[in-house]
Amino acid sequence: MSIRTARLSLLGLALCAANAFAAPAQIEQRSDVSLALANQLLDATLAACHADGRSAVAAVVDRGGNLVAVQRDDNVGPHNTLAAQRKAYTALSTKTATRLLAERARSNPEAENLNTLDELLLLGGGVPLQVGGEVIGAIGVAGAGGAAIDEGCALKAISQLLPQTH
Repeated sequence: MSIRTARLSLLGLALCAANAFAAPAQIEQRSDVSLALANQLLDATLAACHADGRSAVAAVVDRGGNLVAVQRDDNVGPHNTLAAQRKAYTALSTKTATRLLAERARSNPEAENLNTLDELLLLGGGVPLQVGGEVIGAIGVAGAGGAAIDEGCALKAISQLLPQTH
């Protein structure tokens, strides 16, 4: 056996031994919004808006802020699609309903600076989705006729599909 082969063998054994004593990797199990749940939430949200004679756009993002699904009623202004997605992203990112966040921003000069972040939208209608106290995503609603109405449509859907969270 050559010296080079012996060194490589020892190096291989050392690497294997180090891995044998390493702590096992931790794999986190996290809940997330599935496409099926997102579509159920969107259907229920728009149904709640329709029950009040309103049209809207609703969007759901997952725990990473990625758009999972969006539904838009006919004749709703095109700007509302992006607004719904940004409301959902804001609710997820801050783990706070956007209506409450907007109220806080009006009364707190430091929080008001959140308006300078392009991704955030401080208008009511975004609500975090929680399961077991963990935020798994968020829903945003726009175009129903105001922040309180937008939020109300989302809350009705959440209470139907995720009743333990609100």
